[in-house]
Amino acid sequence: MHYDIIEKEENNQSRPPGPRFLFAAKRPMKNRKNLGCRIKGCKERGAWAELYFMVLAMSQGLRILTPYGGFASYDVGVEDSGPVLRVQVKCTLCRHPKGGYSLSIRGPKYRGYAPGTVDFFALYIIPTDDWYIMPYAAIGQKNTTLHFTPQAARQKHGQYQEAWHLLRQACHRKSKS
Repeated sequence: MHYDIIEKEENNQSRPPGPRFLFAAKRPMKNRKNLGCRIKGCKERGAWAELYFMVLAMSQGLRILTPYGGFASYDVGVEDSGPVLRVQVKCTLCRHPKGGYSLSIRGPKYRGYAPGTVDFFALYIIPTDDWYIMPYAAIGQKNTTLHFTPQAARQKHGQYQEAWHLLRQACHRKSKS
């Protein structure tokens, strides 16, 4: 639940101006996917998706690290008492003409991501509020556009839809090695 602070003022001349009483009122939190659709700028929407990913990864029991200054080849570091997994977060609003959504996977200078620079891709379809957690090996170094159909029974990348367990397993594997 989200709590708003509601101000109650009285007409009392002897006290300074401002609220006299503050109390919290319960109100349901708005739908997150609609908030993401309202962000107009690509960079702002990307930063929002990274923050949203961090919240969800923390809710999975993972620790979050962010590279300072934006100079790393990945957006978020994820770990669970071991080495850090590098995660590149991407998001899309782009509807494909034949249905579903398209998302471009481009690295620095519009090239694919070199081996060893990213361990996972966290791909977010904003309008449907669906995450695809894909290991680097599933995409590789290709500069590619992926097509997602989150509501379809048969989809090419369905095994990665909401696959948070892949991140948790990789963290545990990496910490044991």
